[in-house]
Amino acid sequence: MAHTTKLSLKSLLHFGESEHNPLTLSDEQILDQIYSTHVHDHTDTKLDVNSLFTLVENILKRSTHIVDNVVQGGSHASLEQFDNKIVQTSFTSPLCLLKKISSELSCKPAGEEVAHKTTLAILDKLSNYSWDAKAILTLAAFALEYGEFWLLSQLQPTDLLARSLAVLKRVPVLTKPAALQKYRQAITEFNSLIKSTLQVIELIFELEKLTVYDTNEVPALTPAIEQIPVDVYWAIITVAAIATQIDALTTDSEHKQDLSHFGQKINITLSKLRKHITLTKQQIAEVEYYRKLRKVFQTPTEIMEVFKLLISSVDVPQAIYDGATKTTVNIDVLKRKNVYLFISTLDITEEEIAVMAWYVVQYFGAIAGFKFIKEEWYFKKKPMVVVLNPQGKVQHKNAFHFIEVWGLKGFPFTTLDQERIDREVNWVGPAVSCIHPTVDAWIKEEKYIFFYGGNDKDWIQQFTKYASALKEAVLKESKISIELFHVNKEDKSLFSRFWSGIESLFVTKLHKTVDIVTQQVQRMLSYKNETGWALLSKGSTVVVSGHGTTILETVAEFDKWRETLINKGFELSFKEYHKLARPPHRCSHLEIHNVAGKLPETIKCPDCPRTMEIFFSYKCCHNHESTGNANH
Repeated sequence: MAHTTKLSLKSLLHFGESEHNPLTLSDEQILDQIYSTHVHDHTDTKLDVNSLFTLVENILKRSTHIVDNVVQGGSHASLEQFDNKIVQTSFTSPLCLLKKISSELSCKPAGEEVAHKTTLAILDKLSNYSWDAKAILTLAAFALEYGEFWLLSQLQPTDLLARSLAVLKRVPVLTKPAALQKYRQAITEFNSLIKSTLQVIELIFELEKLTVYDTNEVPALTPAIEQIPVDVYWAIITVAAIATQIDALTTDSEHKQDLSHFGQKINITLSKLRKHITLTKQQIAEVEYYRKLRKVFQTPTEIMEVFKLLISSVDVPQAIYDGATKTTVNIDVLKRKNVYLFISTLDITEEEIAVMAWYVVQYFGAIAGFKFIKEEWYFKKKPMVVVLNPQGKVQHKNAFHFIEVWGLKGFPFTTLDQERIDREVNWVGPAVSCIHPTVDAWIKEEKYIFFYGGNDKDWIQQFTKYASALKEAVLKESKISIELFHVNKEDKSLFSRFWSGIESLFVTKLHKTVDIVTQQVQRMLSYKNETGWALLSKGSTVVVSGHGTTILETVAEFDKWRETLINKGFELSFKEYHKLARPPHRCSHLEIHNVAGKLPETIKCPDCPRTMEIFFSYKCCHNHESTGNANH
């Protein structure tokens, strides 16, 4: 990637006297300087950086091992701890370039500013190389000298050629017992720093290999990649400082290089790199796990294996709690079974739990497949039931509302079963039968039932008065029995069960073709927060529903349409007069919970062909007592 950066005025003013002192520069200021040296366009490098790194690693690990033994008095610890890494025979050393870099590292006076200028000079020479290549080429140039130095120290006692070369390289100056005694601490320091610098570059290479992943999927890569140029800078300047220190020791110069600050910087760099890589690998593992999970749900397999993978990314034995027998059983009980996967937070009601007898996962860590459940199945805290067949194939992404409304009539609760049930027009019974035992009896007896409610107590009183009068009159004149059921808002349990059933039925039809039943349910749900409303059904079949004004008018003005009872009957007479009583068009308003599953982006109005506008409502519901909300 090519980078061209101009120094900001702020940076120029701040540099001043410390422009070349790296220890006083921030990462931003370092980037301002080193980016001007970088014009990498990926067209230059036929360099095999991986093979070069292997060679450098072989040289420096064994060289630093020799130094440790020399400093320790020749204990000769085993070399078996190192891997014997082989370089491809096709590798060609960039020897001329290494010599150019080596010339920048050699025979420089001590000092942080000199090391900084040396680093910029090296970066200029390597401007067309990637950042990881810059780092390993610099370290390779150093390793060429360092490795030869300590190899000669080992060969000189028995080989005249080695002894002669060692004298030219000033090897004895540093390896004689007196010199070792004098410089033991300094040698140990730079040898340790070489190891740390090698680790930095090793981690940079490791990080580079991870950049094959998309940063949208692995966001931790972005700051890690952005930090690499600074990391490379500290690796190169540390190598420059070490080279200066070795020169100073072999010439017995009074001007030594203080490496402690570079050691601190390298350790900080190592720590940052390790954190970046750890977080990146965690995110990559999540990405790979997510891909594996998606694949397993797309490919028929065995339900038990699918379930185990969904619960945990680690293949460990899983036990589940049998709610029926109150015992712990092996997950093998799921083999070759249809599985109804109930997913919820801990905020669930006894009624929701009691819909079925459950096995419970005895797993106290985070569910590994939570992201999949949230993104693929649209889990939104509200309970949901995913139906899986014995091969682990999803048969219904959320059958919770389907089960809640239709019960065993919808078994085995697949999408095909829901399509079959969706053709059912008698929806009142399944939706509201759970609110009171009396209602069940009335529905089975196919009685006419007025369900009614609202926010206005005066309206409730008026409707109760006129509906009761209508009930007596119709029974007397037509022998037709009508029952009244007040969905009392003060009875929170009853009120909640009634509207929960209507809402659940509505949710099962959200993505279906709009039909008369869908319109009836949607219209009914729009009455939830009205001043008054009523639904007239015959058993489980809707006769008519309406908001407070029209339904009250129809009931109150019974005397105006009672004569039609003889010829048309109660049902038809009521429907015709209610139709006449309807006022001009009014806007419908729907309010539903943020249910699990994907909600449609548009919903048609149940009273006209227009698309309804969508609003978000935020409501405080702790203890289920607060009624305040704010619309946005």
